[in-house]
Amino acid sequence: MSYLRVEHVEKSFGENRVLKDISFSLPKGSFLSLLGPSGCGKTTMLKIIVGLESPDKGRVFLGGRELTPKPTEQRNIGMMFQNYALFPNMTVARNIAYGLKIRKRSQAEIDEKVDWALKLVKLEGRDNDRVTLMSGGQQQRVALARALVIQPDMLLLDEPLSALDRKIRVEMQYEIRSIQRQVGITTVFVTHDQEEALTMSDAVILMNDGRIEQWDDPWTMYNQPASVFASGFIGKANILDGRLVEKNGLLTVEGPGWSFPVNERDGFKPGDAVTVAIRGEHFHIDREPGPGAVPFKIKDTVFTGSVRKINGFMGADEVQLVALNSSEAAVYAPGQELTVSTRPQYVHYYARVETR
Repeated sequence: MSYLRVEHVEKSFGENRVLKDISFSLPKGSFLSLLGPSGCGKTTMLKIIVGLESPDKGRVFLGGRELTPKPTEQRNIGMMFQNYALFPNMTVARNIAYGLKIRKRSQAEIDEKVDWALKLVKLEGRDNDRVTLMSGGQQQRVALARALVIQPDMLLLDEPLSALDRKIRVEMQYEIRSIQRQVGITTVFVTHDQEEALTMSDAVILMNDGRIEQWDDPWTMYNQPASVFASGFIGKANILDGRLVEKNGLLTVEGPGWSFPVNERDGFKPGDAVTVAIRGEHFHIDREPGPGAVPFKIKDTVFTGSVRKINGFMGADEVQLVALNSSEAAVYAPGQELTVSTRPQYVHYYARVETR
């Protein structure tokens, strides 16, 4: 059953249409990421949910009540901003207690809930510290505690990890997700980082140019991208131009010097010009030719730690393969000739996109 429901929301700033007929829903207690490049409309959507912006059209519901006409202070939504928005002249405890004081709660209740929030974010004993003397990760915990201490009906997070270094960022991904599950709060998280979205979410909405490009669980979003844009934004895919061909009752897609089997899709037929997306890790690398394999010549390799990226040519097209770090992956060298193959379920194709 839907807890958060967004219906046909549109928003423009002058001539710029930022949101174009956005509709989605979210079950209670789940974690949704709004993912997309800068300017796609994800932060504007978040502001409309919390009440910092008003939609030109459409409505927003939470728990069966309509939020659209209500001011921000009447929505009972916790918000964590990208810059944390902490008060530098206040201690940790006073920052966390701010929302409770505005709501005129008793001092006894404030003390009890601040203690609960400090334990929740693992900052026990830091209540009298100045936030200006804390690390970025610790400040983020304070901001999260302040958002949760008011016991909101929903939590909104606007790219809260973007200012952290990679190590702390990864730690906080798991920490935020763990706290969200512990509290059981419905959460909407805005990010431009596809790894964050896949790691933390029950569902992901990929936005592009003010529209929903794809809305799926993380596994489906990655393994069954709905468009060329989704293929390239959720993980890096090789984007190639080809044509569907039927041989001996089998459907393949062919390009200049390569051919791979594909599954049939409604709306496509042999002879159609298509754009193809294949992820680098979905190629199987062989040193000797095998059935269905095509030649591949290495141009160069890049070692990134967990994987080795192998750039080269498959016929006339330049592609990138990804091999897990191993002793075998270390011996790939420029100029080396291999063969590659893949399975039909890994070859995604779409109506030809002429401009990419």
